[in-house]
Amino acid sequence: MKQFMDEDFLLRSKTAQRLYHEYAENMPIIDYHCHLLPYEIAENKRFENITQLWLYGDHYKWRAMRSNGVDEKYCSGDADDFEKFMKWAETVPRTIRNPLYHWTHLELKRYFGIDELLNKDTAKNIYERTREQITSNDFSAQSLLRKMNVEIVCTTDDPVDSLENHAKLSQLDQGFRMLPAWRPDKAMNASDTEAFNNYVSHLSEVVGRDIADFQSYLDALKERHDFFGKMGSRLSDHGLENFYAESYTTQEINSIFTKIRSGQKLTEEEVNKFKSGMLYELAVLDNSKNWVQQFHIGAFRNVNSKRFEEDGPDIGYDSIGDFSVAKPMAAFLDRLSKNNALTKTILYNLNPRDNAVFATMLGNFQDGKVPGKIQFGAAWWFLDQRDGITDQLNTLSNLGLLSRFVGMLTDSRSLLSFPRHEYFRRILCDLIGQDVEDGLVPNDMNLLGNMVKDICYYNAKEYFNF
Repeated sequence: MKQFMDEDFLLRSKTAQRLYHEYAENMPIIDYHCHLLPYEIAENKRFENITQLWLYGDHYKWRAMRSNGVDEKYCSGDADDFEKFMKWAETVPRTIRNPLYHWTHLELKRYFGIDELLNKDTAKNIYERTREQITSNDFSAQSLLRKMNVEIVCTTDDPVDSLENHAKLSQLDQGFRMLPAWRPDKAMNASDTEAFNNYVSHLSEVVGRDIADFQSYLDALKERHDFFGKMGSRLSDHGLENFYAESYTTQEINSIFTKIRSGQKLTEEEVNKFKSGMLYELAVLDNSKNWVQQFHIGAFRNVNSKRFEEDGPDIGYDSIGDFSVAKPMAAFLDRLSKNNALTKTILYNLNPRDNAVFATMLGNFQDGKVPGKIQFGAAWWFLDQRDGITDQLNTLSNLGLLSRFVGMLTDSRSLLSFPRHEYFRRILCDLIGQDVEDGLVPNDMNLLGNMVKDICYYNAKEYFNF
């Protein structure tokens, strides 16, 4: 019987163990999509306790705690930090077979050197032991990134963001780089007329001129896009329910923009046309700079209207959506391809039923010039667990080129989440190692080891031009 989370955790064969320990384990981390707060990194924030590092803003843990009957005040509410930690500790044993159980103990082990299992009996001791370490210089925001061998971390930033924290950090040699990623979701969300008009007014203030029509709106966004490029951005990111690829004319989009600015509510057809026009124009901007564009598709957000009205978004009341994706995705990519405006693209699905749909879409738009130009993105959000990661890797292997895959990301708001790269790397090595054991691929450690290193690091470094 194997010991829980020993050095060969998740590695079921000798070949897998060699692949991980000799090739994957020590590769630097390029985390090209996360939701860390740039000011915390730039200011080298210090934390008082593990609750602040672990539970503030972590909707994964909040969902588990609610499912365990924990009151909201211990999740996103106003209970004190120790009380919140105790409620999480009581929940942890109930997360057996949920990836949270693995992540929790990987993070305790990798950051704090704690092998003890977290539960209500060990909680107080672990809280105090971690607090002693957190007060040291080794647990500032920047130190935590260096501790995990992070080379590049890409944050998620709105076009109106000043990027002052990125500018500040770029002047310092910290052993890693923090780069902005362009996230223009609010810039195309015409569903809420008031919110959109407030956004346009904010953008107008940032660029220092009036935005009178659709063209001046695009010009203002291009100016910000150029600014992001000067600040080191190499990629964009979109979080959408689905692709928008309705037919439209320039005159229609101009009229719709004017209607929005006059405060009128749009019809559903007008909203979809405007989003389609904006998504295309934003993709053209990315192509003009040879950026990578990322599309996270399929989240059904804020489904609990009561909690959304009381507490706002991003606190754990989202689900997998069942949107029909193949036709609009194909139409969007085809429109760009026909106009020679399709840049490097990563497609992420949230509904596992769509794995093969996304993976086969890649081959339709590869151009034979850029290896792996169109990517099937890493298992994301509800899918970034052992089964989801394995399914994504197997689907990509069967329908595309696993060897060209750009690897894992954290998609996290926590500075303690980087062992998720280790988790992914172990699963990857176990999968390939098992194929060797089963005689499905050659026992060529040079071939397979270099493939593992590419997936863990080198492919992303080349693909994003880092």
